[in-house]
Amino acid sequence: MPTAEEMIHQLVEGQEAVVRTAREIFPTTDAASDEPTADLLTQRMQTHEKTAWMLCAMLA
Repeated sequence: MPTAEEMIHQLVEGQEAVVRTAREIFPTTDAASDEPTADLLTQRMQTHEKTAWMLCAMLA
């Protein structure tokens, strides 16, 4: 059974994985001039980066 701190680390890793995936996809949407998808990816990245930051603050 993981500790609370380990669970928060896992949540941070998950949030960061989503951001990495969105960043990998972003050049494809840019190349396709798909602005709605690029905007959606930008919003998702901001949300997940903020969540990861808040979770990291809980560990400090």
